Amino acid sequence: MSEQSRREFIQISAGALAVGLSPGVVKVSAGAISPQTAPDMSTARKAPTVAANEGRKPLRLGLITHVSKDPDAAMAKVKDLGLLTAQVFVDDFEPSFVQRLRQALDKHGIEPTSLVVGGPGKEVWDFYQGPLTIGLVPRDTRAARVDHIKKASDFAKQCGIAAVQTHCGFIPENPNDPVYKETVAAMREVASYCKRNGQNFRYETGQETPITLVRTIQDVGVDNQGVNFDLANLILYGKANPVDAIELLGPYVQGIHAKDGLWPTNPKELGKEVPIGQGKVDFARIMARLKELDYRGAVTIEREISGPQQMDDVRAAKTYLEQLIGPS
Repeated sequence: MSEQSRREFIQISAGALAVGLSPGVVKVSAGAISPQTAPDMSTARKAPTVAANEGRKPLRLGLITHVSKDPDAAMAKVKDLGLLTAQVFVDDFEPSFVQRLRQALDKHGIEPTSLVVGGPGKEVWDFYQGPLTIGLVPRDTRAARVDHIKKASDFAKQCGIAAVQTHCGFIPENPNDPVYKETVAAMREVASYCKRNGQNFRYETGQETPITLVRTIQDVGVDNQGVNFDLANLILYGKANPVDAIELLGPYVQGIHAKDGLWPTNPKELGKEVPIGQGKVDFARIMARLKELDYRGAVTIEREISGPQQMDDVRAAKTYLEQLIGPS
């Protein structure tokens, strides 16, 4: 998708199931990492177990929202939809913006579950230009993006937001690829920076297979890493069925984007994103598995269109997900 299209979908797509990491991985609450021993990174090969990194909070719906010049309006939109949490996408890390965002969150009673960051520079959401433009993989933009994530981490710390998340890009499947090793080093740098700021660093799923992401997390080796598990992205990029992927990624899941989509049919383009309940994501099985894992956190809605229909689809998705979640 174009940069403009991505900005439009971020303005109204939704949120964050903040799931705890497996035992031994740092747990975050209110922006501070609890002291724990170094993790056993082999946990990714075991059956997933989900701990409650936000105490015993119930499952709760949230919205991912692009906060530009008017954070009050952005948070009012979240509240008007009857949602309680937000993943916050921010471009402006100016110190003067910190207080305005914090005031808006407090005024409307919205819990910020993560700060979402992308760029700087061009990002193309397809199979040809995507590997050259998205995340920390491309060499030409890597240094600028490492610096950008660090600025985002500093901003999130000032706002009291306990996690930073981003797409890291088309991580090479081959661990012997020099680009893979370079990208792992860049991820280690930003994850370590986030840890020093008392935050978790979350990988948005999509461009890589689940086993590649697990390998990457283990090779990075920092104990504050997590996954924002986008259910539809795994299908849109043709990487995995999310019902299967949760068995690999479960120990690392800290957030989930509830989104639906169809498998790609054109090898040059991603699959089509569709309203929740009309695609290939088996939400009933996903929610049942999360309950088996004692999953707790915020449940997210994401709809990658703009205009009135987007709002209608978000409301319909909210009703659909509430029925699956059931009583907290």
